[in-house]
Amino acid sequence: MIPRTIWREGEAIHLIDQTRLPTERQIVVCTDVERLCLAIRRLEVRGAPALGVAGGYGVALAAMLNRDPGRDAFLAAVTAAADALRATRPTAVNLGWGIDRVLAAISGSNTVGDAVSVAVEEADAIAREDEETCRRIGAHGAALIPDGARVLTHCNAGALACAAWGTALGVIRSAAEAGKSLSVTACETRPLLQGARLTAWELAEDGIAVRVIPDSAASFLMRRGEIDCVVVGADRITRDAVFNKVGTYMHAVSARHHNIPFYVAAPLSTFDPERSEAEVTIEERSADEIAVFNGRRTVPEGVRCTNLAFDATPLDLVTAIVTEEGVLRPPYRRMPGRRSI
Repeated sequence: MIPRTIWREGEAIHLIDQTRLPTERQIVVCTDVERLCLAIRRLEVRGAPALGVAGGYGVALAAMLNRDPGRDAFLAAVTAAADALRATRPTAVNLGWGIDRVLAAISGSNTVGDAVSVAVEEADAIAREDEETCRRIGAHGAALIPDGARVLTHCNAGALACAAWGTALGVIRSAAEAGKSLSVTACETRPLLQGARLTAWELAEDGIAVRVIPDSAASFLMRRGEIDCVVVGADRITRDAVFNKVGTYMHAVSARHHNIPFYVAAPLSTFDPERSEAEVTIEERSADEIAVFNGRRTVPEGVRCTNLAFDATPLDLVTAIVTEEGVLRPPYRRMPGRRSI
């Protein structure tokens, strides 16, 4: 079983450095908010639910480190830390959700000491609830996976993208745990290879059959009849689209053309029904992630690179959305709201 992705020990946040997998298993220890922000920007910790946990823990860490000032100075320091955390990645909605949940929890505290205690308790609760949520998503989603299924997934929506268990891979794990025979095709997920490095590693650790393919091979494998369903995670679900790792949209289009179910697995904290696709900023990352590979430049100097971290899949291409409360199906006229904070 994959160990926990992110956790708290005293006044430090520990996380698995996902940039070093699968060849190294290294733990990053964040003793200040600046180091946690760097870990988020570097993708040492990533994945929507894990970012929600990181956001909550970041606010709690700021609270623990600023327990001496008066209430006004304390709130100013914690708010500044929250703003810094929120700015690290604009597309994934869970990061802000985790931040806001802890901020809301401490807002009614009468003393700095009370606020620190409440912040830590709330952040720990977010992490604990995440695994429970993923287990419930997995149980609901497993019913959608037929015995013997050949499942395609994109990027990494497993234990490494959450506190534990996973969303899309949680569905797969739960199906396997229920005794279903299945195999997984993991797209490598350019340019940072989260599918090849992380998803394949997780599934291999669990003894679930997995193969890795180039992202561009998925459509042809669907045409050859080698894919029975697609299961992906999500970083934000608006009232009209699912935002996930770039490349997801083309899998959804191909799945529709080949009459293959396309499932999204995500917690309610990922839903953002108040916004539409047009209102969401899609993160654009460094050109060097495309232009440089293994220390060697692969794109000529001066040639422009567009490195979008996410894309948006219209909801009319989604067969079903699996949440901890059950399975949603089209026409998605009433999207669930985010869990209260």
